Order: sequence, then structure tokens, then C-alpha cells
Amino acid sequence: MTSPSNYSSAPASKFLLICFPNYQSWQHWLALPFSFLFLLAMGANTTLLITIRLEASLHEPMYYLLSLLSLLDMVLCLTVIPKVLAIFWFDLRSISFSACFLQMFIMNSFLPMESCTFMVMAYDRYVAICYPLRYPSIISDQFVAKASAFIIARNALLLSPVPILSARLRYCGKNVIENCICANLSVSRLSCDNITVNRIYQSVAGWTLLGSDFILIFISYIFILRAVFKLKTEGAAVKALSTCGSHFILILFFSTILLVVVLTNVARKRVPMDILILLNILHHLIPPALNPIVYGFQTKELKQGFQKLLHRGF
Repeated sequence: MTSPSNYSSAPASKFLLICFPNYQSWQHWLALPFSFLFLLAMGANTTLLITIRLEASLHEPMYYLLSLLSLLDMVLCLTVIPKVLAIFWFDLRSISFSACFLQMFIMNSFLPMESCTFMVMAYDRYVAICYPLRYPSIISDQFVAKASAFIIARNALLLSPVPILSARLRYCGKNVIENCICANLSVSRLSCDNITVNRIYQSVAGWTLLGSDFILIFISYIFILRAVFKLKTEGAAVKALSTCGSHFILILFFSTILLVVVLTNVARKRVPMDILILLNILHHLIPPALNPIVYGFQTKELKQGFQKLLHRGF
């Protein structure tokens, strides 16, 4: 294996991913639980998508949005985790120049796509609770199609410059990435060029998109809670809140892990790099593994759909 201290005068054609640079023995202990979480995430999301596809009663906008979230989770997981497991199990650290920047593009664009999906789901719950009679006319299949196109286009277009700026840099020094994934800053630090523009664009674009999504989610839930507490019918408030419970738990998973990653990045000098790498991997594993399970247990219609799927012999 190439030493981290090796340099080359020729442009880099591939990179080497070094998981846990200070504690590489960790990977042997983490390989099994990570493999389990990966299989759980793939199996749970696939089952959820098949259930929604086959069960006619689930052909509603709320479940279409949940399907979109599951697809985004699966793409993110498949983009990152198989390579991590290949490093853990088989020590396959090499990754090509193009594959590295493709991974970077998907990670940078799909993560805000998830937060934007949560924002649209919050709006869906807001309309369902605050304007129940107008819900079918506002949240229609056409609305979901337009919202999905907006989610994909907004984040793909605004965040595509991040990997493009990184790919245009000159990599004439060391080619060892001290990370399990091709994170923008981990890769661009290896460049011989100034990366100030790259770093500023990622920070401004990424946090503008994520920040605006979470502000709108927060505002939606303020209006939802106000409407719920005005309900005077017995049990109506509990029923209304239960419809938002699953969605709120998913947002909590997503935002909590993201917040931890952000805080450890801010306190980079105080937090070991290995801990930061571990948190980044978990951020691509825990939400995809738990999201479909939470919705499956919290939503009566999905439970019934799962049961019918099992009875069909799936």
C-alpha cells in the first residue's frame, strides 16, 4: 500500500482511501455491524417501496413522498457504504479519479434532496391538519410530481459546482485520502491549488439549502401545533399529532446526526479525525436503516400493507 507520505509529480489518476488513519484496527471490529446495518437499510427500504407499489390504498401523495425519501436513502447508502465495506473486508482502498468525484457529487446533492423532501412532507402534514377539506385539491399527484422535480433539479444544479470545482484542481501531490469516503474537503486538501473558492461555495450553498429547508419545516410545525391545540373534538388532537409523529421522528434522526457531524467539524482540532469519519459513515447508515422501520411501526396503513405483502408469500 502506498504510504501517506509518498508524492508524485504526475497528476493523480486514482486515490487511496484510508479509513481511521490513527486506528485502522477499528475497521475489523466495525465491519460486521456496518454490514448488518447496510443489509437492514436495503431490505427495509426495498420492502417499503414494494409495499407502497403493490398496495392500492397506499397510492396517496404522503406515501409517494415517503417512497422518494426511501429512494434517496438507498442511493446515498449504495454510493458510500459498499466501498466502505470493501475497504473493511477486503482492503480495497483504491478508487478512480472519476468514481471519487461521482461519489462526491451524489453525496453533496442527495443530502440536501433529503432535507428538501422533509420540507415538502412537513408542508403535506400542514395542509392535511390545517386545511383538511382542501387537502385533496392542494396535495395531488401532480403536486408530488412537481415537488419531486423541484427537489432533484434544485439540489443537483446548485451543488454540482462542488465536485466540478474539486475535479478541476491539480492533484500533483499525495493521493491518499484520510477518510472512508470522497468528502469534498478531504479530497481538495490534497490539491496543489488554492481551495478557498471551493470551500466557500460548498459552505454557502450547502448551508443555505439545508438552513432554508429546516426553517420552513420549523415554521410548518409551529402552525401544525397551533392548529392541533385548537381542536376541541375529543381525541382529535391525539389523532392529528399521531399522523405527524413518524415524520417528526425521521427529521429528528436526520437532523441529530447531521448536527453532530457539523459540531465535530467545527471542533475538528479537539475531536479526533477517526471519530469524525465514523460519524460521517453512520450518517449514511442509521437514517436509511431506521426510517422505513419507524414509518412501518407508526403508520397503521403501512402495517396492514406489510401484512398483506407477507400473506402474498413475499
